Amino acid sequence: MTLAHRPRTLVAVAAALAVAACSGTPDAMKRSASQRPAASPSSRPQATLTPSFTSAAARQCAADLQQAGVKFTPLPNADHGGGCTSIDSVKLLDIGTPVTNLGPMTCPLARNFAAWVEYAVRPAARLYFRTEVVRVETFGTYSCRNIYGGRSGRLSQHALSNAVDVSGFVLADGRRIMLDGGWNGDKSSQQFLRALHTSACRRFGTVLSPDYNAAHYNHFHLDMSGNGYCR
Repeated sequence: MTLAHRPRTLVAVAAALAVAACSGTPDAMKRSASQRPAASPSSRPQATLTPSFTSAAARQCAADLQQAGVKFTPLPNADHGGGCTSIDSVKLLDIGTPVTNLGPMTCPLARNFAAWVEYAVRPAARLYFRTEVVRVETFGTYSCRNIYGGRSGRLSQHALSNAVDVSGFVLADGRRIMLDGGWNGDKSSQQFLRALHTSACRRFGTVLSPDYNAAHYNHFHLDMSGNGYCR
């Protein structure tokens, strides 16, 4: 059953009085970077919360999730300090397939991720393995850090709740198709993962695979920055 045919569940979007601005730099698109110390939890102020989903685009995104039958909770806008934010973000509760380690995600990221799982991941599992995906495994979403976790460099899209790292997939027959091993593994695993990579490149602004560099040997990095940066 597709997302569009499951019962639609409306999660009320918080009313708001002020619009919070969201800005950041793509992980892979910017060619110049300012030096920025790694964020330290002890040095960051506590998150400052403000109402979210005040813009027309944000409200439309929430409506799109509702129409797709996705269960979610809108989160208040949060300034975590050090440039780290969660703006117009949601907590995904049910997209039809269980997903591990999901934290705050910007609404566009959540919308595209849910569609990718429904219309790419699940059909690809049926095509290449003749079975269903019962779980998508990730390394998480929001993390207040620089790219690659470095002490200096650009702020990661994870610090803006605008990225998710997908590490693998669990099939109904118990098999685990992981990026670590599967990307260059048996033929079916390679075909499956590369099909998902191709589909992701049509849905996300930046997609990084194990072919990009050593830091991505075990996951897909998917974010909404950039304009079709696919590696």
